[in-house]
Amino acid sequence: MEATRIDIPDHAPHVLVVDDDRRLRDLLTRFLSENGYRVTAAASAAEARSKTESFLFDALVLDVMMPGETGFDYARSIRQTSQVPILMLTARSDTSDRVTGLEIGADDYLAKPFEPRELLLRLGNILRRAVPAPGARGGDVPDTIHFGPFSYRFDRGELRRDEEVVRITEREREILTILGSAAGDNVPREALAGNGAAANERTVDVQINRLRRKIENDPANPIFLQTVRGIGYRLVIDR
Repeated sequence: MEATRIDIPDHAPHVLVVDDDRRLRDLLTRFLSENGYRVTAAASAAEARSKTESFLFDALVLDVMMPGETGFDYARSIRQTSQVPILMLTARSDTSDRVTGLEIGADDYLAKPFEPRELLLRLGNILRRAVPAPGARGGDVPDTIHFGPFSYRFDRGELRRDEEVVRITEREREILTILGSAAGDNVPREALAGNGAAANERTVDVQINRLRRKIENDPANPIFLQTVRGIGYRLVIDR
């Protein structure tokens, strides 16, 4: 049975639901869609792996007990290359299973049967925790990043094209700091929205377009400040 089509914006969080129980997959797909998420479903770890080759996901809802490769096995393999948020589901209430899931790197754990509203709250919580704090930089991020003829110095908030300083606004400086701190990784729109009264994800798109006019030869076909469909943006920096 095909899930009812719901009009969901492209920037909504994209969740991969992995469960061998078709009824539960359909239920979760419909429920999450009704609550503003874009949802892709998979019946096995193998199918989920195939989906991740085509899409970037903001979070995984992953069943533990599946035939073949278990949810534990799949989560363990994911954590070798990705820190995507994982909410694990299981019919087992055994504490040792919960500990195993958390040791592997799952962000949260929910035992079946569960209230759909609780799953929604837990999913929202792990997505919020996954959003990088504005201005937070990891220890391996350099003091200055380079992209094409541009350089951006974090401590001064200074953007240069070759030796010439490029004038940018405070919001553009904040956006460059967040994107540059991510070292080329994807950054969700909400992480760029700021905290002011006018902050929202739509104004981010306007600010991104203004910034592109300063750093792109063709803002309509950006090379450095790229859109990541369904997630947000990334700044492609020189390695």
